[in-house]
Amino acid sequence: MFPDSSTGYSYEDCQATADWLLAQAAVRPQVAIVCGSGMGGLADTLKDQVAFNYKDIPNFPLSTVPGHAGRLVFGTLKGRPCVCMQGRFHLYEGYPVQKITKPMRIFALLGVETVILTNAAGGLNQDFKVGDIMIIKDHLNIAGFAGNHPLVGPNDDRFGVRFPCMSDAYDRDLQQLALDVGQDLGYGDFLRDGVYCVVGGPSFETIAECRMLHKLGADAVGMSTVHETIVARHCGMRVFALSLITNKAVMEYDSEEKANHEEVLETSRVRASQLEKFVSNLVSRIKPSKLSNS
Repeated sequence: MFPDSSTGYSYEDCQATADWLLAQAAVRPQVAIVCGSGMGGLADTLKDQVAFNYKDIPNFPLSTVPGHAGRLVFGTLKGRPCVCMQGRFHLYEGYPVQKITKPMRIFALLGVETVILTNAAGGLNQDFKVGDIMIIKDHLNIAGFAGNHPLVGPNDDRFGVRFPCMSDAYDRDLQQLALDVGQDLGYGDFLRDGVYCVVGGPSFETIAECRMLHKLGADAVGMSTVHETIVARHCGMRVFALSLITNKAVMEYDSEEKANHEEVLETSRVRASQLEKFVSNLVSRIKPSKLSNS
């Protein structure tokens, strides 16, 4: 699937959707927030909301996963104009990778400069506990190794360069700011940083796969975020991402533990208010000069 006019992922298609949204919403967002499984409550913290169901937005994908509401919400968070995705898209839903990342391109055309990505992930690092928040400092793109990469196909220079650098995929200043925010909020006991690995899903990982990914350097594993990061960076936006560790990956054959989506949603529910406070404080402390559209 190439991002040309025959697929619906072209610059013109994304611009048309962005123009439609700008005509409907008074807010011109500077920050975009993507809510992971069970984290849709982040969008409810926005003030002066204007919300759209995905099905009503021209050329926009639909979310099919429990815990993903399927709404795009415009509003302000601590005075900052934001747009929030309540529900994202995944490879395992059957969408081409260009489609699941299309919202990032639309955000760039809306004027967004900073993207905050959240997800629920399994903990591979044995020092991590369920309920920990991991600031993502780097990623492993397993699907990309196999050629399933969102930038495959003809490149449109209006979005970004052919060969974008990913050594700085996750903004280091924002990582440090997040650590400072976490300490100020008293979250130091459960705030971590680490490497996130994306897999295709929808099945959870086998014990052998978990062991392999951990040996490769991954601290957490999930089924999202990385593709969005790549496209956001391709479009020139800054990225901050975090994982809520909702379960510990099963690493031993004599373990009775089994990963399940219900556990993911329950952990998200328990940490919901703290995550909302963390993200809102982070957004409020991003320097205005770095949020300006000038």
